Amino acid sequence: MRRTAELGLLLAMALILSYVESLIPFSFGIPGIKLGLPNLIVLLLLYDGTEAGAADTTGKSRTRPVKIFTKGEREALLVNGLRIVLSGFLFSNLYAILYALAGAAFSFTAMYFGRRIHLFSMIGVSVLGGVFHNVGQILVAMAVVETLAVAYYVPFLIVAGTATGALLGFAGMELLPYLRQIGREGDESR
Repeated sequence: MRRTAELGLLLAMALILSYVESLIPFSFGIPGIKLGLPNLIVLLLLYDGTEAGAADTTGKSRTRPVKIFTKGEREALLVNGLRIVLSGFLFSNLYAILYALAGAAFSFTAMYFGRRIHLFSMIGVSVLGGVFHNVGQILVAMAVVETLAVAYYVPFLIVAGTATGALLGFAGMELLPYLRQIGREGDESR
């Protein structure tokens, strides 16, 4: 019951970050470049797994993973999917939901494997997520407009995904120890 409430709170935080992001006039003349603020919640949930095999923020594994999806990974996928659908209906349209779902699928897959192979720090995993989010969206754009001409944007989107991913990864590394401390204090008070 407590974890459901925590996930509801994290979903609400991701929705608020989606709304805040929609208010920020962040444009470099290239469609699709965003800060990706809600992905901070997904990143934090990915690193929420505390069972054996969970990597620390530096990417070093304590033991070998046993499960396919850890608790944090399942919850990250759930919260991200719900956030995309809800924020799409609240702040944009169906096309935005489709682009976001494609980006999220690529992003989550890259972050999942980046975290599981233990070669990347939290910043590296976040950069993978930012870059592959843009790759997923550009592939959908190619299919929608039925031309490869939109591939012209790929280098710009990779740079943007790298920069925003690094920024969010750094923020995640700074926040995670505090969130784990709050979680431990909540467990002790029960």
